[in-house]
Amino acid sequence: MATALKRDDFQCSDTEWQARVKLAACYRIFDMMGWSESIYNHISLKVPGEEAFLINPFGLLYDEVCASNLVKIDSQGNNLDGSPYPVNKAGFTQHAYFHEKLDWAHAICHVHTTATMAVCSTEEGLTATSFYAAGFKDQIGYHDFEGVTVRAEEGERLVENLKHHRVLMLRNHGPVVLGRTIEEMFVTMWSLQRACEIQIATKAAGTPLTIPQDVVDVHQRDLSVMQQQGGGGMFDFGAWMRRAERIDPSFKE
Repeated sequence: MATALKRDDFQCSDTEWQARVKLAACYRIFDMMGWSESIYNHISLKVPGEEAFLINPFGLLYDEVCASNLVKIDSQGNNLDGSPYPVNKAGFTQHAYFHEKLDWAHAICHVHTTATMAVCSTEEGLTATSFYAAGFKDQIGYHDFEGVTVRAEEGERLVENLKHHRVLMLRNHGPVVLGRTIEEMFVTMWSLQRACEIQIATKAAGTPLTIPQDVVDVHQRDLSVMQQQGGGGMFDFGAWMRRAERIDPSFKE
């Protein structure tokens, strides 16, 4: 395995370093949550002020990711920081297209959690049968399975099926969650995971109760106010970042 770069091994602005630390923390948090998938799956973050993004080095577990070993690439896949690590092709193809085509999509994750994959693999997808799921009613795009995402031309269909949403459920595969900030992406992913877990448990327990559309509308209206109060995920992410630091602060290296 290649030797990771250290902070002093490459030129990096303070702004980029802060982004690196935050993204590395996000990888550790995902791992703590049980959302990692061996060395696979991806979380990416746009470098502020640049046409480039940071992504995990292929071959490392999520609890091995730190600020200095994240790989900085552009939408063509060019390595911009001299990292000795490769980038998983499936991760690059998917994330690069979203980062390039959607100017608001600064933070993106793709996961294979059991709950989200199970819901992605059902005909009805996510249904408004719980508190969390009601928040996603009519807020999700769906994309039919085309195999592993390594062909650039599939990117056009991914964006088309996403529409104006921030969650794209890849059928028979897993979700892609996008956000304007890493905090927004994280809290959306957390809520989606809970919604999927509860849907699976509800179906096992009995016949799910569908929430009426008029109630969903009120719920989504009030939920948006609560989300603003929470700083668009800032409080949620900050709390988990503090826990990650207490457990193992090496992500900041």
